Amino acid sequence: MTSNPYSTDFEYKKYSLEHLENWLHDALNSEDLTPQDIYDTLIKCVDENVEYHKKYLTKNIEFLSLLKGNRPVDLSPTGEEFSQYTEEELNAMCDAAAEQEEKDKCREYNLREAEYYNKRAQLDAEYEAIKAWGGYDWTPGS
Repeated sequence: MTSNPYSTDFEYKKYSLEHLENWLHDALNSEDLTPQDIYDTLIKCVDENVEYHKKYLTKNIEFLSLLKGNRPVDLSPTGEEFSQYTEEELNAMCDAAAEQEEKDKCREYNLREAEYYNKRAQLDAEYEAIKAWGGYDWTPGS
């Protein structure tokens, strides 16, 4: 195999790893870089990649949810559009709060917590479906 991208027997995996190896050697042999600099850069790169994919995963899950006829999720402070609870149930959850301001905060908290758990359950179910399907080419362990 060759690392020339124009070759007929080019293998991107090998090409990519060769470049990583060359860059790592370059960084390790640089007098101005410390091991911590190299480590911090690698961590930053992986963190950025995770955030990028998380952002688009969330966007695609929400779009898929719309395609399947589910209403959009509203995480705004009022949040009443997505409440699965009745007004009475929400008030009952906060009856222990003495003042109206505390009740409002409690209600807002309960709305957000309910939406979090609903969304988490949806993500977990979709993850399990992907796992049962065998994952994707890039899924670790598939």
